[in-house]
Amino acid sequence: MPSTVVHVALAGLVGTALLADDFDGRSILVVMAATAFLDLDVFVGLVIPGTHRAAFHTLLLPVALGAILAWDVRVRGSERSRVRARWGGRGVRVGWVTLVAVTFAGIGLDLFFNGVNLFYPVYDRFYTVSGELLYSNQRGLVQTFVEFDFLTEEVASGGQGETVRTTENTHYRTGVDPSRGRETENVERIFPVAMSGERLLLALTGYTVVGIRLWQERRS
Repeated sequence: MPSTVVHVALAGLVGTALLADDFDGRSILVVMAATAFLDLDVFVGLVIPGTHRAAFHTLLLPVALGAILAWDVRVRGSERSRVRARWGGRGVRVGWVTLVAVTFAGIGLDLFFNGVNLFYPVYDRFYTVSGELLYSNQRGLVQTFVEFDFLTEEVASGGQGETVRTTENTHYRTGVDPSRGRETENVERIFPVAMSGERLLLALTGYTVVGIRLWQERRS
């Protein structure tokens, strides 16, 4: 699964692209830190088993925060907006960019790798988007991304059933929490950085782009 290092790198790319004239060290730090925050639900999982990739990886989180920000900025108006009053238009842009980064670089990236509990706690089920998109001279256009990991409560398959992945039966191994329940004394704790060449390239690209943009911003 993508490490926090990779999530933050992608968030850096998103922030660098969307912050425009409001880009600086502080604003990009907010975007990247907010994305990294999502992975802290691994500690929630120590208290409530199964809630890693559920407690903070729910799509309801950015939706709720986006609704609050929209209400403050648009419904309350510019004169009454608390965000504008404290941080001005810059704060509004950083807020929206942060929500985009959290949605795509944080939740979205995990959704395409092993899955997340998209609507927790309203609806307890892990979803995974996986598949391929290609064109074949024999098969034509082929796509399998619509085949979500939507399993019914029990799907009959050759006389055997497949159980839906929920917080009750799902655990994502991390260095903090290698296995569900109590670990043995010699358990291996793995803290991933980049588990594939593509993810390493993404991480290097993201941090390089952010670094170059920060260097340019300081020079100007």
